[in-house]
Amino acid sequence: MTPLFANGPALQTRALFAVLLAFVVMFLDHRVEGFDRVRPYLNSVVSPIIYAANFPQKFFNWSSESLSSRSDLLAENQRLRESYLVLNERIQRMEFIQRENDRLRALLDSPLRQDFRKMVTEVMAVENNPTSHQLVLNRGIADGVFEGQPVLDENGIVGQITEVSRTTSRVLLITDHTHAIPVRIERNQVRSIAVGSGSLSRLELAYVPHSTDIREGDILLSSGLGQRYPEGYPVAQVTSVISNEGQRFARIIARPFAQLDRVRYLLLLWPPQKRPTDKHQTPMASGVK
Repeated sequence: MTPLFANGPALQTRALFAVLLAFVVMFLDHRVEGFDRVRPYLNSVVSPIIYAANFPQKFFNWSSESLSSRSDLLAENQRLRESYLVLNERIQRMEFIQRENDRLRALLDSPLRQDFRKMVTEVMAVENNPTSHQLVLNRGIADGVFEGQPVLDENGIVGQITEVSRTTSRVLLITDHTHAIPVRIERNQVRSIAVGSGSLSRLELAYVPHSTDIREGDILLSSGLGQRYPEGYPVAQVTSVISNEGQRFARIIARPFAQLDRVRYLLLLWPPQKRPTDKHQTPMASGVK
């Protein structure tokens, strides 16, 4: 079978011819003065070949840089993501600390009589018994805590100390069904007794005649009777007045000012006659029924 195209010169012959042609061109470029006008045309012819010869190297460099840049970007993105998580956690912690500082500031700035010593304490545990509303605090005899000591939060009266150990103490909340606190109505100074209902959001006034001047929205303050709680501190606000002539007494329901379902930091009060160093002094008259 005859090939379509005749075989050309051998490869070695072609290479030798190209080398000789290159020497001839170099000689003419060096010796012939008019060859300068031909050189631009020759460069234009050779330029595509130079670009083609350099293309693999440039492509390899570009690919390497692209891969390196992508790898660096991925690594930097991972670092930024980790930094974001760390910073976000710090922001959340700072917000938590800010809220805690606000609570403590509200406690310390609460309207206390100047002759009362006060100490901030933290809730360690909450009584799980649904029929008993009690808390455990991280202050005890070593801090001068005594039985019957009043306990407040930034909003009002929380309860009183009923048991004391060396480093802890137990608080009976005002809503416990065994607790009672003498109160007076801020509007007209009418006195009554607020007793615990067993619900953290409800107190009831005991033995109130139907003719007593009590209205919804009235503020109940501690009256100071019984010498357990100091006078004039917020206790609760009347939310309901139910007067049924078929019953001997009106039913008065009030909501405590203290946030009893979410307390964490509390204030312990020492009346002027009861200093923290008086660790063995007999407790004052009980306010527990």
